[in-house]
Amino acid sequence: MLFQIVSFLLDVVGGLLTGACLLRLYMQLQRVSFANPVGRLVFALSDWLVLPLRKLLPAAGRWDLPSLAGALLVQLAQYLLLWLLLGGFSAGAMGLAWLPWMALFGMARVAVSGMMGLLIVYAVLSWVQTRSPISDVIARLCEPVLRPIRRVLPLLGGIDLSPLVALVALQVAMIVLGHLQAGVMR
Repeated sequence: MLFQIVSFLLDVVGGLLTGACLLRLYMQLQRVSFANPVGRLVFALSDWLVLPLRKLLPAAGRWDLPSLAGALLVQLAQYLLLWLLLGGFSAGAMGLAWLPWMALFGMARVAVSGMMGLLIVYAVLSWVQTRSPISDVIARLCEPVLRPIRRVLPLLGGIDLSPLVALVALQVAMIVLGHLQAGVMR
């Protein structure tokens, strides 16, 4: 029971920090301004990690490699702590060799879950027709995912079902990620 609680808390904190780093990367890729509440939150959650990494690792064009490295480091730290809690040193170095793979899959899961969360917020905000800086930011972040679906799927009765299709596709991606992770771990 104690391991489950610690694992859950590590997953929440690790997911939040990894998500902030990945959102920072994604917002820069999409050229979304950080002068809004979402951008300020992302900076508040990730500056402590990303700014020192900028001294070691430069950006590559529009790709903010320090943010990506920060997300990976948070996931590595999370899985290292879980490995240690499971008695890592007594289990041997074999478990330690899997940590980078676990971190990569964990980062991918956070990215997919984060996009699912953005799409849910986008759908809810579209129902209430809010004009706020947050809704504009969310719309700009969701648009690259929804645009290809909208090209194929027309409005049905004036209703845009592209967020629902995207959520289903992302859920399928989560299932595939789980199976890929299980396959790598075998």
